[in-house]
Amino acid sequence: MRPEALDWSVENCTIGRAMAILGERWTVVVLREVFNGVRRFDDMRVRTGIPRQVLTNRLAGLVAQGVLRREPYREPGARVRHEYRLTPMGLDLWPVLVAVLAWGDRYLADPEGSPLRVRHRDCGAEVQVELRCAAGHEVTEPRDLVPRPGPGARRRAD
Repeated sequence: MRPEALDWSVENCTIGRAMAILGERWTVVVLREVFNGVRRFDDMRVRTGIPRQVLTNRLAGLVAQGVLRREPYREPGARVRHEYRLTPMGLDLWPVLVAVLAWGDRYLADPEGSPLRVRHRDCGAEVQVELRCAAGHEVTEPRDLVPRPGPGARRRAD
């Protein structure tokens, strides 16, 4: 049986576009750090071990794509520097990182468990990502999902 997906072009796929921004290991590490409140270049570099030029490139790319913004600050007696803050576009990635964390915890954590927990500030309970359809039904099984062409889909030209 031929998959229906073969009839549709992937040229304008938003998953592909998103991964063009996020699809490199250090980019996700940088986002993890900013979400954890580590916003300054030197703090990120020391904490993660990311090579200086790689970190410079990843931060510049995330700023250029609108995921982060640069905010000036000055320590007493020092020159003006910048820290990196999430934009609304960047904040919308939080569920993605929580989902990646859950996947990593399930399949890749050390025997003692995850080194990071995400908790709800108000009640302290652990946060988890859930999928729900537009009608409000929880979707727990991947096979309960059916990919279909969206409004921007284009027929494939053979």
